[in-house]
Amino acid sequence: MIYKPWLFLFLLVVASFFNCFAQGRAGAIRFEKRELVLEGARNTVVIMAEIARTDEERSRGLMFRESLLDGEGMLFVFDRDEILSFWMKDTFIPLSIAFISSDGRVLEIRDMEPGNLNPVRSSRSARYALEVPQGWFDRVNLGIGDRLIIDL
Repeated sequence: MIYKPWLFLFLLVVASFFNCFAQGRAGAIRFEKRELVLEGARNTVVIMAEIARTDEERSRGLMFRESLLDGEGMLFVFDRDEILSFWMKDTFIPLSIAFISSDGRVLEIRDMEPGNLNPVRSSRSARYALEVPQGWFDRVNLGIGDRLIIDL
């Protein structure tokens, strides 16, 4: 076999390109992960959530993810109570979002469809938003008025 250094160099460049492309899409953000507790009238549930605190983290959110398991999610943390607005640009997973008050009370839950660019806004000021796989809140019997135990 004849050694072809140009072929090796070409393959190395192609591999580097795809690695950079994949990192750009998936993002180099490493989200903090926390176990969160949600207390409902009928039960208490623990969820493993990634925490999005900064503008960069909140902008990235769950974009480019291929899957999200029940019991996993992302908690968006804001500095003050405000009307929150989310869209599904570059998000491939159907999600449910709970808008949550500063004291942890679930104010409303909305479903969001992959790739939909229409904003989903909270109807009232909220401090947090929790995104989970679509329908998860129903599957674990959690709803409006239940509480997220917040210890951030």
